Amino acid sequence: MIDPHELVRTMVAQAGRWEAAHDRRAIFLRTYSMMTDNMLQALEQQRFADGEWVGRLLHRFADYYFDALACFDCGENVPLVWQEVHRAAAERDLHILQHLLLGVNAHINYDLVLTLDEMLRPEWAGLPESKRTERYQDHRLVNTIIGETIDAVQDEVVEPHSPVLRLVDQLLGRLDERLLIGLIRRWRE
Repeated sequence: MIDPHELVRTMVAQAGRWEAAHDRRAIFLRTYSMMTDNMLQALEQQRFADGEWVGRLLHRFADYYFDALACFDCGENVPLVWQEVHRAAAERDLHILQHLLLGVNAHINYDLVLTLDEMLRPEWAGLPESKRTERYQDHRLVNTIIGETIDAVQDEVVEPHSPVLRLVDQLLGRLDERLLIGLIRRWRE
């Protein structure tokens, strides 16, 4: 496992290269780097019941993303969901929110499922109910951290690409954040 902060630096560096090349894959990866950084801060603040397990989960989850990216870049077999996300990045007629949500959807509804299955299946039968509950509470805490990240993503990732969304954000107050975190919570459950 690499240094957790090296993971964020890798994400930021790749997103920067993509931004310089006007590659819209940067939209999701910049968002993912911000989320990962906030997760690392939560781990350092000991917000999770089992921080060691969550740290391993965080890294394995990132592995799925980077493995699919490496396969796509080398022309190897890539999960269909990630093929669609990476190909859609070349489509300039998609709105920034579409690019962002395509990546979020693929990572949550594909990579997260595989990650959780891989990590929970070997231990689940032997876990006492208290530990299962702890795992689920840690999983749900991630929803809170995602919610804490949304404003920064809007300000730093979305609004520079679509200034009209700044106005929408101001007009809706916290409603847009609540709607988005509600969607993500449903995907993650």
